[in-house]
Amino acid sequence: MSREFTPALKERIEGVLAHYPNKHAGLLPVLRLVQSEKGFVSAEDERIVAALLGLRPIKVREVVTFYTLFARKPLGQFHIQVCSNLSCSLASGEKILEHLKARLGIRIGQTTPDGKYTLTEVECLGACEQAPCMMVNFDYYGNLDPEKIDRILEGLK
Repeated sequence: MSREFTPALKERIEGVLAHYPNKHAGLLPVLRLVQSEKGFVSAEDERIVAALLGLRPIKVREVVTFYTLFARKPLGQFHIQVCSNLSCSLASGEKILEHLKARLGIRIGQTTPDGKYTLTEVECLGACEQAPCMMVNFDYYGNLDPEKIDRILEGLK
C-alpha cells in the first residue's frame, strides 16, 4: 500500500477486503474508507485503490464520478446536497437551491471561504416522499421551505 494511507486505514482496508473472495467487489467499501479517512478521494487515491484491487484506474474513476457520495476534492464541514430529481423539482426544489446559494454566497460545487459549507446538487436522495429535500452530511431534511432551511443552518453550529 502507498505511504499516503495511514497504517490505520491500511488495516481497515485489509479487513474489508478479507470479506470478499473477489477483491473487485470491495471497491465501494474501500472507497468509503478512503473518503472517511481523508475527506475526499483524490486522483492519486484512485490509482492506489486500483492497484490494491487489481483494477484499471479508469474503472475506479468511473465509480468515484458516478456516485455522489464520493467527493473528488475537500468538502466543507457541512456538505449540503440538494435533490434535483422530478419529485423535488415539482415541489419547488429549484427555489430551495436558489435560497441556499444566496444564503451561503456560493454556487453549486463551491465551498464557503471559511470552509464551513459545500453546496452540491444531486440527482436523487431517495426521499421523494419528503420533497423537496436535502442532506447535510448524513442527515436528511425534507418538506423544505426557506424558513426551515434557515432554521437548519442556524442549528449547524
